[in-house]
This record gives sequence, C-alpha cells and structure tokens, in this order.
Amino acid sequence: MLNWLSSNLSTILISIVLLAIVISIIRYLINQKKQGKSTCGGSCGGACSGCSACGGKCHNGQ
Repeated sequence: MLNWLSSNLSTILISIVLLAIVISIIRYLINQKKQGKSTCGGSCGGACSGCSACGGKCHNGQ
C-alpha cells in the first residue's frame, strides 16, 4: 500500500489541487447567483434586451 501511495503521490496531489479549484469555482458561482449577479459574462447594466452577450436573460430570474 505504501509503495503504491509513494508511486502515485504526484497524481494524487494534482487531483486534490484540481478538485479544490473546481469546488472554489462552484462556490463562487453559487455566491454570485445568491447576490443576483449575472454569470453570462456581459456587462449590460440592466438593459438586457439589447445585450448581445446574455441574450436578454441575465436579469429576469432565469
């Protein structure tokens, strides 16, 4: 067991780091959603009907 662990230590560490990054991104997106901010990437400033990045969906609760 110890031999397997030592031979796969780099893979295990990289997997843990990637998992932490994914969890951080998910938490960030959830917090943004709770604050009512858009995750569409556009900066429509509330005028979503003319927002090409969001397709008019960023502030109407969808």
